[in-house]
Amino acid sequence: MRLTLLVVSTAQLLVVLDGTIVNIALPSAQAALGMTDATRQWAITAYALAFGGLLLIGGRISSALGHRRTFMAGLAGFAAASALGGAAVTPEMLFAARALQGVFAAALAPAGLSLLTTTFTEPRERGRAFGVFAAVGAAGSAVGLVAGGLLTEFLSWRWCLYINVPVVLLALLLSTFVPRDEPVRGGRLDVAGALLSTAGFGALVYGFAEAESLGWTAPPVLGLLVLGVLLLVAFVAVELRVTNPMLPMRILADRARGAAFTSITLLFVSMMGYYLFLSYYAQTVLGYSPVAAGMTLIIHATAALLAATLLAGRLQHRVPAVALVLPGLLAAAIGTFVLTFVGQQTDGVFWPYLVPSLLLTGLGMGCVLPPTASLATSGMEPRDIGAASAAFNAAQQLGGALGVALLNTVAVSTGTYGAALTVGTVVIVLAAAAQVPRRLVRRA
Repeated sequence: MRLTLLVVSTAQLLVVLDGTIVNIALPSAQAALGMTDATRQWAITAYALAFGGLLLIGGRISSALGHRRTFMAGLAGFAAASALGGAAVTPEMLFAARALQGVFAAALAPAGLSLLTTTFTEPRERGRAFGVFAAVGAAGSAVGLVAGGLLTEFLSWRWCLYINVPVVLLALLLSTFVPRDEPVRGGRLDVAGALLSTAGFGALVYGFAEAESLGWTAPPVLGLLVLGVLLLVAFVAVELRVTNPMLPMRILADRARGAAFTSITLLFVSMMGYYLFLSYYAQTVLGYSPVAAGMTLIIHATAALLAATLLAGRLQHRVPAVALVLPGLLAAAIGTFVLTFVGQQTDGVFWPYLVPSLLLTGLGMGCVLPPTASLATSGMEPRDIGAASAAFNAAQQLGGALGVALLNTVAVSTGTYGAALTVGTVVIVLAAAAQVPRRLVRRA
């Protein structure tokens, strides 16, 4: 069981880490490959687009082929795509490799979460396992920024991709010792649902990404967002009618589980914007190097790790989920709000502002992620576990994409990070006030 937790947590770290590790390396990669300013974002967007768009299909494949088999195939493909990206000689080759990483991550992430769900069934062990898993996920984005800075500065931007290969190969070797699971025979593939969900989620993620540079009222952005919503409405209509849906609506109909999805989506709306603004503030206002800016997030990552493993992981089987999620959301809201006071200050901000903010947001992430991940995948039929795992990952991806675009737009239109962070604070408070107390009342 511990081996399963180790392998799955390692894979989860890589999936989350690769969403940010290229960010700091992007200027070096742009110079080396001759990317234009207009196309460089695809080194990041291609991964998010493929990952977010294909998650539900990945969850269905995991159930149909077996979680371990899908997990191992995802690992192998992720390593191959990483090697291809590291060896890229043109921008197009790098973009294609990043998209392939996203494709295999979309199978890897739900398969890994499903393995945890089926392996750890005893409440105490389940709580601790999900605590570790969530801690890795909460720390992954920060670790990606730090690793990207260190690898770029001391080796090469290419190692931001190559580094995945030896780690994945070790995880692949260890995963051969993970107990096999039986595929769930669920009938014919929901082709219409697969196409609609992929296109719908993909259009939304792409629309959010384009809104950062083009603005929310630009025709391409509006077109993508409207198209995404219409496709997802059609997706829901199809899922309610077919006998073997890609995402059974009974997963979302459960009140506690629905609240878990809502809470994690809104939290990621705020936190992904928080990471972006903190990195920019540290580099452009405080004058930190990229490595130093990334290192400040280690405080956040450490707090999240400790909260998830020592607090949430030990308590979530003893108390209702609300007892962890509500304080966690409030801590994250306070931590986000603290940064609204720094403005353009450069002196005396580290200890009175940055450190408390990083500690509180890390504490919040660590308290919210384990119980919501457990709630999202517990108490359901085996055939639904893959879909629920995929939906939980999709909620994080969509929330993060929306958060970066929305909060960046607020920052640009007002000329301050403070206004954007205030909006982020309000989003978290709404999640706590309107959702959690009434709905997350059962134990994770």
